[in-house]
Amino acid sequence: MFRTWNGRGLRWILCGRKAVKGFCSMHAVPSPSAQLVEGVADAQIKLSTRRLSTSAGLRDGIQSLESSTRASPQIVEKKVIDLRSDTLTTPCQRMREAMFTADVGDDVYGEDPTINKLERIAAELFGKESALFVPTGTMGNSCAIASHCFRGDELICGNRSHIFNYEAGSASTLFGVSMHTIPNHDDGTFSVKDAIQAIRPDDPHFARTRLICVENTHNMCGGRVLPLSFLEDMKRVCKQHNLALHMDGARIANAAAALDIPVYEILSYVDTASICLSKGLGAPVGSILVGPCEFIQKARRVRKLLGGGMRQAGIIAAAGLVALQQNIHRVFIDNDNAKLLAQNLMGIKGICVSPETVETNIVLLSLEKPLDCKQFVKILEKYGVLAGLGYDSSVVRLVTHLKINKPDIEDVSKRIHFALREVLETATHAA
Repeated sequence: MFRTWNGRGLRWILCGRKAVKGFCSMHAVPSPSAQLVEGVADAQIKLSTRRLSTSAGLRDGIQSLESSTRASPQIVEKKVIDLRSDTLTTPCQRMREAMFTADVGDDVYGEDPTINKLERIAAELFGKESALFVPTGTMGNSCAIASHCFRGDELICGNRSHIFNYEAGSASTLFGVSMHTIPNHDDGTFSVKDAIQAIRPDDPHFARTRLICVENTHNMCGGRVLPLSFLEDMKRVCKQHNLALHMDGARIANAAAALDIPVYEILSYVDTASICLSKGLGAPVGSILVGPCEFIQKARRVRKLLGGGMRQAGIIAAAGLVALQQNIHRVFIDNDNAKLLAQNLMGIKGICVSPETVETNIVLLSLEKPLDCKQFVKILEKYGVLAGLGYDSSVVRLVTHLKINKPDIEDVSKRIHFALREVLETATHAA
């Protein structure tokens, strides 16, 4: 039931799935059910709700609701269910209490005891020599790039990576490091052959290749988990060509939960990694950068350069401690809820979703033509569901997190059906 790891003075207990599920169920607060349809007989609603409780019976439940009324459903007293991102979580009571009572000092002088504790525990938990607390994941990646590379160097990353697409071009803008992109596969990996071919020869005409960056889980690829075999291949390539290997591990806890292994086992394949505390782990702010001691010393100077030298920041680091010591063990629940949502949506005509590709807490779906995703997202908001457009206008992204429970998933499934029916009716009238 329990797996333990003793490393450099830290005893880390990773709870088994059954134990954590039991704990979470005891502490779960059920959300109030909302009346979804006016004018539908109580017996019909009960029948539909019972059928909707299983993904296999979702289609039958939807058909029952459709046959009961053709009018647009009226939603009253609805709970807003926010699936736009796992960055939208707010601190739990334990975090707020830890922040209120945090022992603080000046971190620029290295005298904040709470930050020092967070960095020590993070380094041991993730199996690296040292760690650095930074305000954001983007700053963590920037510190890593600047510490691995010199101005005029080049890094290799996937063309759908967060570092390349969503970090304001900081590698080149701030540090003079060019980014050589290679095509990402749909599972977040890229070809080993492409990576090797992207390595520049030792020639004065070319930038020096210094670094390969991978992302796990992969955001734009729908939260896919990088296979350990791929990480092994990248580790071998980097060793053969004297390159560093960095992981953007913003959601690495979700990846570890999906593989049912400790995070440090995944990070053993890479030299350095950034881990976000404010996504699935629920902290209000902050990320951790881990790696060798000499690397972290360089990164600490870069953090200061970027304005990330905070003073009595133990107040926010205290929330990070709660995230690492308590919330990291429950993220498999978010993964399970995302899979359940995908299975439910698969039974709704007009929605295209592949449950087999939902490995962690991100669900990407599209609509059958000529339905419009932008319009669908707007109508969903009217039904109390906040969703985000994906990385193009033809994809909707739904992200589960610690504020979403299983009853919410069942509720969302029904609301999405009603919203889609409204989109269909609008499209029919427009035609």
